Amino acid sequence: MTQARHFKISALIFITAVASGRAQVPSHTPANAPQAFSSAPAFTPLGRPVVRVNGVALTDQDLLREMVTIFPYARVHNGFPKAMEADIRAGAMQMMIFEELVYQEARRRQLTVPTAQIERALAQLRQQFHSPQDYQQFVQDEFRGSQELLLAKVERSLLIEKFLQQEVTDKAVVTAGEAKAYYDQHPARFRVPESFAFQSISILAPKNATAAQIKELRKRAEEARGQAKSATSYEQFGLLAEKISDDDFHVMMGDHKIVDRSKLPAAVATALLALQPGQVSDIIEFDANDYTIVRLKAHIPAGMQKFESVDQGLREQLRKEKTEHLRNALAARLVKSARIEKV
Repeated sequence: MTQARHFKISALIFITAVASGRAQVPSHTPANAPQAFSSAPAFTPLGRPVVRVNGVALTDQDLLREMVTIFPYARVHNGFPKAMEADIRAGAMQMMIFEELVYQEARRRQLTVPTAQIERALAQLRQQFHSPQDYQQFVQDEFRGSQELLLAKVERSLLIEKFLQQEVTDKAVVTAGEAKAYYDQHPARFRVPESFAFQSISILAPKNATAAQIKELRKRAEEARGQAKSATSYEQFGLLAEKISDDDFHVMMGDHKIVDRSKLPAAVATALLALQPGQVSDIIEFDANDYTIVRLKAHIPAGMQKFESVDQGLREQLRKEKTEHLRNALAARLVKSARIEKV
């Protein structure tokens, strides 16, 4: 299983997924949604089985809940991105089957959840609603008004969480010693090339620019330089980039984060080398009739990262890798002996 969604299920997460998947169409939809997103019928599941897992039927309503968990913006857009919908559906089906297999295995092992924990989860559920009436409507819509069905679903979610805590989360812990051993065994991974962190404002020529357009581009670049030189902070430069820059980084305040020097145009790298942090360059022509102005955030020399500086991040990354490996292995074991029938 390669679906990247975090597998840990809590009652609160379950609540969010259920509430997100309710068969209600939003009151507003962006004007461009019909071109980019699937239509509202995806939000009207009929409770029909879509797969049976060891004889247990999972429905289109269950599938929709998982799909909305993967892509919560579906509620805003009244559907799923057409280009992504098939992948979202496949990932939701995969996760839905996995969770059912985990639940069945938890029951087979006779795991239990204390009544007090179920009651706390139910109290958390009620807090998600603006009023008791909204909560009752939710119970009516999702569980035909049955508190017993709701409690069973919450208990199921908590059993899945408990099983995965034992079989995956607890086993995925990475100690400082393990992280240090990995660091020592993979030195190349922690060598950093000479790099720059910087912001940019770029004035880019259109394809087949005319002489008049080229002249106008230079004028825009001169005006941008004057404004950029007046920017005295990251925020001021960034807001200016958002307003006038033509490159893709304008939506991120012109921030390029950290870039390997070898990946930069020679003219840009040379200009950055001449700056101190916080300083702004003159106009740089890095391609025919393409101009940029950069603000240096940091110049990072080539070298080896110290273990202390990467310890926490490395442990977290190794934990995620270990978690994914353990979950995939668990899924493979459960699926191997399961009877899964797509409807």
